[in-house]
Amino acid sequence: MILSQAQWRTLEQRHAERVEPWITPRLQRRLRGRKHPVDDFLFEYYPYSPARLATWHPGHGVTLLGDTSQFRFRGGYVEHEDGIIVDLSALDSRQDRLDLVLRLLAGTQQRPPMVNCFGLHEWAMVYRLEPDQIRHADQPLRLSPEAIAETVDGLGLRCTHIDAFRFFTPQAMPRNSIIPTRATQPDLEQPGCLHANMDLYKYAMWFQPFVGSDLVADCFELARAARDLDMRASPYDCTEFGLAPIAVETPAGRAEYAAAQRNLMLQARPLRAGLVAALARSRAALGGRAATSGRHPGDC
Repeated sequence: MILSQAQWRTLEQRHAERVEPWITPRLQRRLRGRKHPVDDFLFEYYPYSPARLATWHPGHGVTLLGDTSQFRFRGGYVEHEDGIIVDLSALDSRQDRLDLVLRLLAGTQQRPPMVNCFGLHEWAMVYRLEPDQIRHADQPLRLSPEAIAETVDGLGLRCTHIDAFRFFTPQAMPRNSIIPTRATQPDLEQPGCLHANMDLYKYAMWFQPFVGSDLVADCFELARAARDLDMRASPYDCTEFGLAPIAVETPAGRAEYAAAQRNLMLQARPLRAGLVAALARSRAALGGRAATSGRHPGDC
């Protein structure tokens, strides 16, 4: 695809307008020393600044024409005929990570979903802790520690995601039905998992500028929806932020959570497929470039 300066400027402006409602409040809250349990979490748990989210990239396979000096100064681009394209050589040192992510995403997409965890990973992170031991101590709990422990003990834990499980309390870890590890992550992640769907944003950002900013923004928007559901189903009281609780300690709350989890999974499916397609195109181009230069595609 070839984009004239007028075309890519329009896309760049459209991206800026889309992300501005996420970025400006973040910067304003930071100046005031305040935090939002959804929107600020996404900029802190994932170490990508508002400026990076705001920076537009066309993605692999697009040639930009006209005055492209801003991309040359930014890095990650090379001259191509009358314009510039992303610099494929930047992936040379990241082939192992790229192959791992492709395996992880493709495997997640193919597995049956699990929608009976009821978001209890947040409960497991405070299970049998004293109030002064809780990670998010500035956010009040909506239930007593005893009620939290009773819910976890009664419903059990079925978390498949290592980056949620690793924050479980020592008392909660043995109560999980499996022990996810970093090594088993590509074999365990499944499309019903909130964190697996939230992490699509992380993987999209890992491979910028090869992943276009439209898909990055789509993944960020999905991550916000996942985190919103996460906090509403948590044992924290987030009503001051307009987050009405989903009482998963009750049958009605569990049914509400499972329905929302399924809906989120359906929203994530085309984004995961789009990310796999974008990364696979870059991987194929990288392999083809290596082959024509006499190097094996798997060599680093």
